[in-house]
Amino acid sequence: MVENVIWPAYLDSTCSRADGRRVPEDLAVDEPTVDEIAKAVQQIGYDAIVERDKSYSRAPWDERGRVVVRGAEDSTKNDLVQAVAAYVVAMRE
Repeated sequence: MVENVIWPAYLDSTCSRADGRRVPEDLAVDEPTVDEIAKAVQQIGYDAIVERDKSYSRAPWDERGRVVVRGAEDSTKNDLVQAVAAYVVAMRE
């Protein structure tokens, strides 16, 4: 079973690409939460597991958590992150 990890920094508009943002600025949001990301993952149709006590390696002082995505064998990680970002943007509108 394929597991992908999505860190909030991937979608954070306050992060630069060097800091870990993986989506264009028009798909990024201000300080996304793991709950928003998990909800977006479930909307896409995959299983999401929230791990709140984890910290991204580029910001080890900041425990924002992460979302583990299971069952995404039919999608690349980049496509998955882009789709999740689009859903998070739509949820905030």
